[in-house]
Amino acid sequence: MKIYGSYTSPFVRHCRIVLLQTKLECEFIETNFAESAKLSPTKKVPMLVDGDLTLTDSSSIINYLRQQAGENFLQDIKDFDLFCCADTLLDTSVNIFLLRITDNIQIADSKYLQRQSERVLSGLEALNKLDLSTQLPLTDGLLRLACFLDWGVYRELIDISKLTNLTEFLALAKTDSDFVSTAPPAL
Repeated sequence: MKIYGSYTSPFVRHCRIVLLQTKLECEFIETNFAESAKLSPTKKVPMLVDGDLTLTDSSSIINYLRQQAGENFLQDIKDFDLFCCADTLLDTSVNIFLLRITDNIQIADSKYLQRQSERVLSGLEALNKLDLSTQLPLTDGLLRLACFLDWGVYRELIDISKLTNLTEFLALAKTDSDFVSTAPPAL
């Protein structure tokens, strides 16, 4: 089994955490933005190849890894909804980030990006109101949220300093050894 990805991708990070948790044998092959466009039909990472099976989305990859380990993925509807919300905000943030670094389009330059930025802000405010876990281990919904928050702060796209619940939750995630060991490299 091989997984292609980058050390800075929050989607890949979630897969890497699941690999550590499940202790499945998997070769990690680092790839960059240009290489992933050639390798994956969706032109993004992660991509998992296991024999004849190729998966091109982190959600299906995580589900597959959990199944291979005899575990469940997203065990209840609340965790599934949290996963979906965090995933939406993460995908939106990645698009904002990529437009900024690849095309030098700033939020102020685009009504569409302004709306996307508002989506992220209102989503963060809603997530801050949730009753989030105060103990480990984290579910996949919570792991996706932690990967999003940490990546957003890392890329200086979000500021959660005034969102106390999210700040405390991210601090909890940073006590998980698998979360810590998969952190992106320092900028």
